[in-house]
Amino acid sequence: MIDLVADLGEGFGAYRIGNDSELLDIVSSANIACGFHAGDPDIMNATVAQCVSRGVGIGAHPSFPDLRGFGRRAMDLAEDEVRNDVVYQLGALSAFAAFHGSRVSHVAPHGRLGNLVAVRPDYAAAVAEAAVRVDPELIVVAQEGALAKAARERGLRVALVGIVDRAYQDDGTLVPRGLTGAVLHDPKVIVERTVRMVCEGKISTVSGSDLEIQADTVLLHGDNAGAVELARVIRSELTAAGVSIAPLAEVLAAQQSVA
Repeated sequence: MIDLVADLGEGFGAYRIGNDSELLDIVSSANIACGFHAGDPDIMNATVAQCVSRGVGIGAHPSFPDLRGFGRRAMDLAEDEVRNDVVYQLGALSAFAAFHGSRVSHVAPHGRLGNLVAVRPDYAAAVAEAAVRVDPELIVVAQEGALAKAARERGLRVALVGIVDRAYQDDGTLVPRGLTGAVLHDPKVIVERTVRMVCEGKISTVSGSDLEIQADTVLLHGDNAGAVELARVIRSELTAAGVSIAPLAEVLAAQQSVA
């Protein structure tokens, strides 16, 4: 069993990025922009409403306050500033979820913040503390690293994410976006990597070696040409391989029942 998640609600005002409506027919969870790198009250409301109507898990996608840079630039913030920014964004999305009779099930830091929480214990502690104080039932979505460690230390559930259209280094971290080959574009390669990651627990690194990898959720990017069709093929191939697709909370519950 695996969760399929996409970053959604990443427009702003009259601007739209990606085809959220079609992706919501494919994914089982959504990382929803909370206004700091993208999103606004109207977009957040509409995205949450669609998630609720389709049974898609609602996740917060907090970032640095970097609307102009889409949250992809590093910011020199103190730990308490990062914590407060995450609390602010979690609170906003939680209110929209409550308005529609639902709740936020997970939190997945976006962009540069998402990269840094894997290696900076102070930023990791900030995100984990925000999550546990706002809702101790939240699932923290992360790669193995500082955030996963900080979340577990606070008793939070952790879901490990596999990012199939990004190149991995031998230590399990992603190749930085600015480097050649960091982002994969060949649909066939991406589909094969996804099925292998989920079914075999392995992924090829840039050096050509195999990396052991656990994934509770697979991130599907939806802001590029052909993203919807690629997402459909990934879901179809996983299903053909005997994999069940379910929201993240159900995936973790199923794992716990087996354990």
